Amino acid sequence: METTHTRVVIIGAGFSGLAVAIGLLKRGVRDFILLEKASELGGTWRENTYPGCACDVPSLLYSYSFARKANWSRVYAEQPEIQAYLLEVAKRYDVTPHIHFETEAKKSTWDDGTQRWIIDTPRGRYVAKFLVLGQGPLHETLIPKLPGLDTFEGTTFHSARWRHDHDLRGRRVAVIGTGSSAIQFVPKIQPQVERLVVFQRMAPWVLPRLDRALSRREQWLLQHVPGFQQVVRSAIYGFTETLQLAQRSPAAMRQLQRIAEAYLRRQVEDPVLRRALTPTFTLACKRMLFSNTWYSAVQSPNAEIVPHAATAVTPNGIVGADGIERNVDTIIFGTGFFVTNTAMSKTVIGRDGRSLGEVWAGSPQAYVGTTCHGFPNAFLMFGPNTGNGHTSALVVIEAQARYVADVIATAKRDGIGEVEVRASAQHTWNERVQSALAGTVFNTGCASYYVDENGRNSSIYPWTTIDLRRRLRRFDRAQYELRLV
Repeated sequence: METTHTRVVIIGAGFSGLAVAIGLLKRGVRDFILLEKASELGGTWRENTYPGCACDVPSLLYSYSFARKANWSRVYAEQPEIQAYLLEVAKRYDVTPHIHFETEAKKSTWDDGTQRWIIDTPRGRYVAKFLVLGQGPLHETLIPKLPGLDTFEGTTFHSARWRHDHDLRGRRVAVIGTGSSAIQFVPKIQPQVERLVVFQRMAPWVLPRLDRALSRREQWLLQHVPGFQQVVRSAIYGFTETLQLAQRSPAAMRQLQRIAEAYLRRQVEDPVLRRALTPTFTLACKRMLFSNTWYSAVQSPNAEIVPHAATAVTPNGIVGADGIERNVDTIIFGTGFFVTNTAMSKTVIGRDGRSLGEVWAGSPQAYVGTTCHGFPNAFLMFGPNTGNGHTSALVVIEAQARYVADVIATAKRDGIGEVEVRASAQHTWNERVQSALAGTVFNTGCASYYVDENGRNSSIYPWTTIDLRRRLRRFDRAQYELRLV
């Protein structure tokens, strides 16, 4: 089997992987390879092609700060436009030649003797000084283990693996889940299907989506008037950071919740249905959702909201927690992803022969979400406790990418063979994070993917992204054990 040697291996060619690659190029580091399992880059935005797929933060904040896109067609860009942007950026910064497509990293093992990471793929072995894990948290689809699922005689698929070859016209369709994907695709498929049954384990809060097409005049102003795009982008960013301050206080979020409550009252007149669509948790404890069409779609004559979880599948339908079987011929899972217990964590083996998953034991943690003790020269993109419920993921990704590039460039310049975060630094950091999260809306008791199997919030960053960017501004080498080549 062929072995390829390089200084840096980056796993994943989505927003995270591209940001690190461009960061390395800017620091003069060209000896790197991106391993991409698919035949095209894009990550989440390549894989999620379901009807209505779009970003849920304003488009102007959904591009790299160093490669801003001013001519978005809508306030909230849709999947094809975001994917096209990623392809264009990779080409513009000459990243594409560094990508090895259809090359999935199956196992990554640290070798103490050579101070190298060994990455095994079906197409050969890669040996690298540094390893960047850029697969992202929205990668591995989660399908509930429902009794009888294997007996279903119809068609099933997850929203992130949309079956475009399966015509939904005239079908009896069940949707399991009412999260951010379902909130987008349900209104798109509802007019096509004969019958739509939505199984809702827990009602989500839904806020109006202030979306519309951007006019040619607006696009011209954003592209040609000096500073105008920056002013608008900064205003949006400032607003989102203010929202983060409110999320620290459940009482403040309950005040903002009144907007969602009023929206629900205005959209749903039937008191019984409205009660079924009313969440039992504080706004933002789970991810906030935005839609102008969700409530009208689920109130359509051909639609039914089942305010219970699905408990079993039969050859011809689904049984809910209410004991009723509803006959369907298609099941679509809008059930999200493995976020805190990813398969990736089981395939990265550190210094003592244990995997990330074994070390974490169900509760992922890292130093500023980026480095882990026992895993030298390895970096996590969008790692533990770097998520947020208020702004663009790209803000976090860029901050981490700059930090990673700084560490790698500094190690090359100073002849450093190993960079490993101190156990004490990691422990102190995570104690502070958990303490800060304790009083936030995210820890008010709802069942969300922010909380891991041990009941610990291992997803959310408790402070503003301004704070995160400051902490990741440069390599803070005092927090690390450094070993020379």
